[in-house]
Parts: sequence; C-alpha cells; structure tokens
Amino acid sequence: MPVALLFRLDSMIGIGTIVNILTILAGSAIGVLLGARLPDKTNRTVTDALGLVTLVLGGLNLASLGDAKFVAAAGVAGPFMIVIFALLLGAITGSLAGIETRLEGFGGWLQAKLSRGKVSTSAGRERFITGYVNASLIFAIGPMAILGSISDGIGQGSNTLIIKSILDGFASIAFAASLGWGVAASAITVGLWQGLITLAATFAGDFIPGAMIAAITATGGVLMLAIGIRLLNLKKIAVADLLPALLFAPLLTWLVSALPH
Repeated sequence: MPVALLFRLDSMIGIGTIVNILTILAGSAIGVLLGARLPDKTNRTVTDALGLVTLVLGGLNLASLGDAKFVAAAGVAGPFMIVIFALLLGAITGSLAGIETRLEGFGGWLQAKLSRGKVSTSAGRERFITGYVNASLIFAIGPMAILGSISDGIGQGSNTLIIKSILDGFASIAFAASLGWGVAASAITVGLWQGLITLAATFAGDFIPGAMIAAITATGGVLMLAIGIRLLNLKKIAVADLLPALLFAPLLTWLVSALPH
C-alpha cells in the first residue's frame, strides 16, 4: 500500500494500528528470509546496533523531564521524583503480578501452537520467546505507540502511528534476521496495546493533560534504556515487570498537581 494512500486513510480511527501490525508482519517475514542467509556474527552485530539505537531513543525521551507543563504541575524537582516513584511502584506491582513471566509464557504458548507437528529444540523455543518479548517491549513501550494511539483515538489522525509503522517495519527486518518468527508474534501485543489505548482515548483522550503525557514519555524513556541494556546482553532486566510504571507516572503527576503549591 503506497505511503501517500496511508496518509489519506489517517482519518479512520484504528487504521494506524492495523497498518502497524501489517508492517511488523511484513518486515519479520523479510527478516527471517534474510537471516537464514546471514552468519551468526552478523545477526549479533545487528542486534547490538538496535540496542544502541534503543539507548539513544530512551535518552531522548528523558528530555520530557524538562517539559514545561510537567514542571509546572510537579515543580522543578517533581518530574524526576515522579519517575523514580513510578518505577519503584511499577516494579513492585509488576513483579508481584509476574508480568514478565506471563509474557514469556504466552510467547512459549504461541511458539508451541505455531510449531505444532514440527520438532522444536529448546534453543529454537528460547529464540522465539526472546524475539517475541524483546520486540513486543520495543514496539509497545515507545512514546510514539502511546501518543500516536491517543492522537488516533481523539480523532487527530493516525500520522504518528503510520510513521511508527514504517520504522517498526524496518526494525522488524533487523530483529527477525537475528531472532526469527517470534518478532512477528509481537504484532499481537502491539495490536492489543495500541488498540486499548486508542479505545480509551476515544472516550477520555481530550481530558489527558500535557503533564501526564510528559510523565508517560519520560518513564517510557527509562524503560527503553532498560531494553537497550537487555539487547546488548549487559543485563536481562525484567522490563515487562516495570510496565505498570507507565500507569503510575500519570497518576502520581495528577496527585502532585492536585496538592497545594
């Protein structure tokens, strides 16, 4: 589908997420075909490059700590403290709920369903789960996923999600070349996550203050840094267990802004 046509369809609520799902699937298919022809060292180097890019994106998102609306609502030191407490509360909630374990379990279940009747090694299963979890986190946590879905839901168009779709498509090629079909399965997570945000924004998007959006973006930046560290094999941070922080960040922002200054 030509890019120009995609932008003409951007007024259709939900089209951005649909396009995103399709580009992830298409990119993953291309990546799997390319990956079979590349040496392991090349695949590892590609993953390292994506890890570095993710670190850069995470660092850029941290600039939202200085957002004028965020500072006005929480004070000069407030944004940093909000992100810290959001991460702490998110880590406690996510680890108790076992989000990372459940996400990996779902990835294993998908792998078993998709490989039914075929012999699957433990290495192949682990590779699928790793591809699914890492790609799901990267494609769903970024601010473009959240802000684009909100914009889509309140009727401001799907341009952001369409741009994200193009970027995710190319990223899927690189990821799938290294991690295989598990990357394609992340389209399920992206569809559910962005669809839910779009639906919620349809009813409440106009009432989300800019300070809350900045809080989500800054917190998401920290999570992206954690994903980058994970991709570089420096430490396997349970990023999925930190996901509730994205809910605590705007909630804490609202609570702090409601206090007398």
